Amino acid sequence: MTIDFKKYPNNLVPAIIQDNLTKNVLMLGFMNEEAFEKTEKTGKVTFYSRSKNRLWTKGEETGNYLNLISVKVDCDNDTLLIQAKPEGPACHKGTDTCWGEKNISNFGFLSYLENVIEDRRNDGEQEKSYVAQLFKKGMNKIAQKVGEEAVEVVIEAKDDNDLAFLNESADLMFHFMVLLQAKGFHIRDVEKTLQSRHKFDRNE
Repeated sequence: MTIDFKKYPNNLVPAIIQDNLTKNVLMLGFMNEEAFEKTEKTGKVTFYSRSKNRLWTKGEETGNYLNLISVKVDCDNDTLLIQAKPEGPACHKGTDTCWGEKNISNFGFLSYLENVIEDRRNDGEQEKSYVAQLFKKGMNKIAQKVGEEAVEVVIEAKDDNDLAFLNESADLMFHFMVLLQAKGFHIRDVEKTLQSRHKFDRNE
């Protein structure tokens, strides 16, 4: 890996810190060659503090370390993308990120759909919606729908109609998301359970 430390003043390159799992950007720091070498050696993300004029390992005072997972350098060899596993908030103000955002997983359209399901469930004016009616019928009906859709997926899996299989899979996913919320959970809770079963490697 080639890093052009001499390109910027004081031989410092920007280091973008990204959560290895959620892919959220946590913070931005600066590294010189010594900070980079210490990061790789210790496995704890270390910066060069321009205010303290010394090496500074994130979490050395608070215990909120950033555990190194991987390092990538950009196309100009002058900016680092560091994936890390945070131990606690990344920001000195106590927030998950330096932008005040929560460091939670986002599943794109599925997360948007979760919010729609939640809105339909809680909005009294949406009583005529399919989702609201499903919640109104209760847990047994919701669980029954998940079972029915699962059977349909199995049936279509044995056929050669890919479109039908994907449509039934979408129906199953949708009703499973409804069931999760009926039980008080979200997709990220299932994700956490899967993570607990998985052994992560630093270079993964």
